[in-house]
Amino acid sequence: MPNFKLEREAALSPVAGIDEAGRGPLAGPVYAAAVILDMDRTPRKIARAIDDSKKLTAETREELSVWILANAVTAIAQASVEEIDRFNILQASLLAMTRAVTALAVAPAFALVDGDKLPRQLACPARAVVGGDGLSLSIAAASILAKVARDRHMTELDQRYPGYGWSHNAGYGTPEHRAALLHLGATPEHRRSFSPISQLSLLTD
Repeated sequence: MPNFKLEREAALSPVAGIDEAGRGPLAGPVYAAAVILDMDRTPRKIARAIDDSKKLTAETREELSVWILANAVTAIAQASVEEIDRFNILQASLLAMTRAVTALAVAPAFALVDGDKLPRQLACPARAVVGGDGLSLSIAAASILAKVARDRHMTELDQRYPGYGWSHNAGYGTPEHRAALLHLGATPEHRRSFSPISQLSLLTD
Protein backbone atom coordinates (compact mmCIF):
# COMPACT_ATOMS: atom_id res chain seq x y z
CA MET A 1 0.00 0.00 0.00
CA PRO A 2 1.27 3.52 -0.76
CA ASN A 3 2.44 5.72 2.09
CA PHE A 4 4.44 8.91 2.70
CA LYS A 5 7.88 7.26 2.97
CA LEU A 6 9.17 8.61 -0.35
CA GLU A 7 7.76 12.06 0.37
CA ARG A 8 9.59 12.19 3.71
CA GLU A 9 12.81 10.87 2.17
CA ALA A 10 12.81 13.81 -0.22
CA ALA A 11 13.73 16.10 2.72
CA LEU A 12 12.17 18.99 0.79
CA SER A 13 8.70 20.44 1.05
CA PRO A 14 6.23 20.57 -0.53
CA VAL A 15 6.43 17.36 -2.56
CA ALA A 16 4.21 16.82 -5.60
CA GLY A 17 3.21 13.41 -6.86
CA ILE A 18 2.74 13.12 -10.63
CA ASP A 19 1.08 10.42 -12.70
CA GLU A 20 -0.63 9.99 -16.05
CA ALA A 21 -3.64 8.13 -17.40
CA GLY A 22 -4.29 6.98 -20.94
CA ARG A 23 -1.00 5.91 -22.48
CA GLY A 24 -2.39 2.68 -23.90
CA PRO A 25 -5.78 3.54 -25.49
CA LEU A 26 -6.31 3.87 -29.23
CA ALA A 27 -8.24 7.13 -28.84
CA GLY A 28 -8.39 10.29 -26.80
CA PRO A 29 -5.80 12.52 -25.14
CA VAL A 30 -3.40 11.46 -22.42
CA TYR A 31 -4.04 13.07 -19.03
CA ALA A 32 -1.69 13.85 -16.15
CA ALA A 33 -2.23 15.13 -12.63
CA ALA A 34 0.01 16.65 -10.00
CA VAL A 35 -0.96 16.49 -6.32
CA ILE A 36 0.55 17.97 -3.17
CA LEU A 37 -0.92 16.29 -0.11
CA ASP A 38 -0.56 17.64 3.42
CA MET A 39 1.27 14.75 5.06
CA ASP A 40 0.28 15.85 8.57
CA ARG A 41 -3.40 16.46 7.85
CA THR A 42 -4.36 13.58 5.59
CA PRO A 43 -6.75 11.42 7.66
CA ARG A 44 -5.67 7.82 8.17
CA LYS A 45 -8.95 6.63 6.68
CA ILE A 46 -8.20 8.52 3.47
CA ALA A 47 -4.55 7.45 3.41
CA ARG A 48 -5.59 3.81 3.70
CA ALA A 49 -8.11 4.20 0.86
CA ILE A 50 -5.83 5.96 -1.64
CA ASP A 51 -4.15 3.47 -3.95
CA ASP A 52 -3.11 2.90 -7.55
CA SER A 53 -6.19 3.99 -9.51
CA LYS A 54 -6.21 0.70 -11.46
CA LYS A 55 -6.83 -1.19 -8.23
CA LEU A 56 -9.87 0.88 -7.26
CA THR A 57 -13.46 0.72 -8.43
CA ALA A 58 -14.83 3.62 -10.43
CA GLU A 59 -17.07 4.55 -7.50
CA THR A 60 -14.14 4.64 -5.07
CA ARG A 61 -12.05 6.69 -7.48
CA GLU A 62 -14.85 9.23 -7.81
CA GLU A 63 -15.27 9.49 -4.03
CA LEU A 64 -11.56 9.88 -3.40
CA SER A 65 -11.18 12.43 -6.20
CA VAL A 66 -13.72 14.67 -4.45
CA TRP A 67 -11.70 14.58 -1.24
CA ILE A 68 -8.36 15.10 -3.01
CA LEU A 69 -9.62 18.07 -5.01
CA ALA A 70 -11.06 19.67 -1.85
CA ASN A 71 -8.09 19.06 0.45
CA ALA A 72 -4.92 19.00 -1.63
CA VAL A 73 -3.11 21.29 -4.05
CA THR A 74 -3.94 19.80 -7.42
CA ALA A 75 -3.71 20.37 -11.15
CA ILE A 76 -4.82 18.28 -14.12
CA ALA A 77 -3.55 18.66 -17.69
CA GLN A 78 -3.54 16.79 -20.95
CA ALA A 79 -1.70 16.34 -24.22
CA SER A 80 -3.88 16.13 -27.30
CA VAL A 81 -4.23 13.34 -29.84
CA GLU A 82 -2.38 15.58 -32.31
CA GLU A 83 0.52 15.93 -29.87
CA ILE A 84 0.57 12.18 -29.24
CA ASP A 85 0.87 11.55 -32.99
CA ARG A 86 3.45 14.31 -33.43
CA PHE A 87 5.78 13.52 -30.52
CA ASN A 88 4.91 9.88 -29.59
CA ILE A 89 2.94 8.76 -26.55
CA LEU A 90 5.85 8.83 -24.09
CA GLN A 91 6.82 12.41 -24.90
CA ALA A 92 3.17 13.50 -24.90
CA SER A 93 2.71 11.92 -21.46
CA LEU A 94 5.75 13.78 -20.13
CA LEU A 95 4.43 16.99 -21.69
CA ALA A 96 1.10 16.56 -19.91
CA MET A 97 2.98 15.98 -16.64
CA THR A 98 4.97 19.18 -17.09
CA ARG A 99 1.77 21.10 -17.78
CA ALA A 100 0.16 19.72 -14.63
CA VAL A 101 3.09 20.73 -12.42
CA THR A 102 3.24 24.18 -14.01
CA ALA A 103 -0.47 24.66 -13.28
CA LEU A 104 -0.14 23.98 -9.54
CA ALA A 105 -1.07 26.96 -7.38
CA VAL A 106 1.87 26.12 -5.10
CA ALA A 107 5.27 25.43 -6.64
CA PRO A 108 6.65 22.11 -5.39
CA ALA A 109 10.18 21.88 -4.02
CA PHE A 110 10.44 18.27 -5.19
CA ALA A 111 8.46 15.93 -7.42
CA LEU A 112 7.88 12.18 -7.41
CA VAL A 113 7.03 10.94 -10.90
CA ASP A 114 5.51 7.57 -11.67
CA GLY A 115 7.58 5.58 -14.14
CA ASP A 116 11.21 5.46 -15.22
CA LYS A 117 11.38 8.75 -17.13
CA LEU A 118 11.30 12.35 -15.95
CA PRO A 119 9.81 15.34 -17.78
CA ARG A 120 12.68 17.52 -19.01
CA GLN A 121 11.24 20.90 -18.12
CA LEU A 122 10.26 20.51 -14.48
CA ALA A 123 11.20 23.56 -12.44
CA CYS A 124 12.17 21.46 -9.40
CA PRO A 125 14.29 18.39 -8.61
CA ALA A 126 12.45 15.13 -9.24
CA ARG A 127 12.69 11.39 -8.80
CA ALA A 128 11.30 8.77 -11.15
CA VAL A 129 9.64 5.92 -9.26
CA VAL A 130 8.77 2.71 -11.08
CA GLY A 131 5.44 1.49 -9.71
CA GLY A 132 5.15 4.75 -7.84
CA ASP A 133 1.35 4.69 -7.71
CA GLY A 134 1.67 1.65 -5.44
CA LEU A 135 4.34 3.24 -3.23
CA SER A 136 3.68 6.96 -2.85
CA LEU A 137 0.40 8.41 -1.63
CA SER A 138 1.01 11.60 -3.60
CA ILE A 139 1.55 9.68 -6.85
CA ALA A 140 -1.44 7.43 -6.14
CA ALA A 141 -3.62 10.49 -5.55
CA ALA A 142 -2.43 11.92 -8.86
CA SER A 143 -3.23 8.63 -10.61
CA ILE A 144 -6.78 8.83 -9.29
CA LEU A 145 -7.34 12.40 -10.50
CA ALA A 146 -5.85 11.70 -13.92
CA LYS A 147 -7.91 8.53 -14.37
CA VAL A 148 -11.19 10.13 -13.25
CA ALA A 149 -10.67 13.20 -15.45
CA ARG A 150 -9.81 11.14 -18.51
CA ASP A 151 -12.67 8.69 -18.04
CA ARG A 152 -15.11 11.60 -17.82
CA HIS A 153 -13.66 13.09 -21.00
CA MET A 154 -13.99 9.80 -22.86
CA THR A 155 -17.61 9.49 -21.71
CA GLU A 156 -18.26 12.93 -23.20
CA LEU A 157 -16.55 11.91 -26.44
CA ASP A 158 -18.70 8.78 -26.54
CA GLN A 159 -21.73 11.03 -26.96
CA ARG A 160 -20.07 12.76 -29.91
CA TYR A 161 -18.81 9.56 -31.51
CA PRO A 162 -21.20 6.75 -30.53
CA GLY A 163 -20.57 3.14 -31.35
CA TYR A 164 -17.03 2.68 -30.05
CA GLY A 165 -17.98 2.10 -26.40
CA TRP A 166 -15.70 4.79 -25.01
CA SER A 167 -17.93 5.40 -22.00
CA HIS A 168 -16.93 2.01 -20.64
CA ASN A 169 -13.70 1.06 -22.47
CA ALA A 170 -12.09 4.54 -22.20
CA GLY A 171 -10.70 4.17 -25.71
CA TYR A 172 -8.74 0.99 -25.08
CA GLY A 173 -8.53 -1.56 -27.89
CA THR A 174 -11.28 -3.89 -26.71
CA PRO A 175 -12.92 -6.30 -29.19
CA GLU A 176 -15.93 -3.95 -29.27
CA HIS A 177 -13.76 -0.95 -30.08
CA ARG A 178 -11.76 -2.79 -32.76
CA ALA A 179 -14.93 -4.09 -34.39
CA ALA A 180 -16.35 -0.56 -34.47
CA LEU A 181 -13.19 0.68 -36.17
CA LEU A 182 -13.72 -1.82 -38.96
CA HIS A 183 -17.37 -0.85 -39.41
CA LEU A 184 -17.30 2.88 -38.66
CA GLY A 185 -13.73 3.85 -39.45
CA ALA A 186 -11.51 6.16 -37.44
CA THR A 187 -12.58 9.44 -35.85
CA PRO A 188 -10.53 12.61 -35.30
CA GLU A 189 -10.06 11.37 -31.72
CA HIS A 190 -8.22 8.23 -32.80
CA ARG A 191 -4.44 8.13 -32.47
CA ARG A 192 -3.28 7.75 -36.05
CA SER A 193 0.23 6.74 -35.04
CA PHE A 194 -1.16 3.72 -33.19
CA SER A 195 -1.74 0.33 -34.75
CA PRO A 196 -4.36 -0.69 -35.87
CA ILE A 197 -5.42 2.92 -36.67
CA SER A 198 -2.36 3.46 -38.87
CA GLN A 199 -3.22 0.33 -40.84
CA LEU A 200 -6.87 1.11 -41.45
CA SER A 201 -7.83 1.66 -45.05
CA LEU A 202 -10.93 3.39 -43.66
CA LEU A 203 -8.84 6.12 -42.04
CA THR A 204 -10.48 9.50 -42.56
CA ASP A 205 -9.08 13.00 -42.28
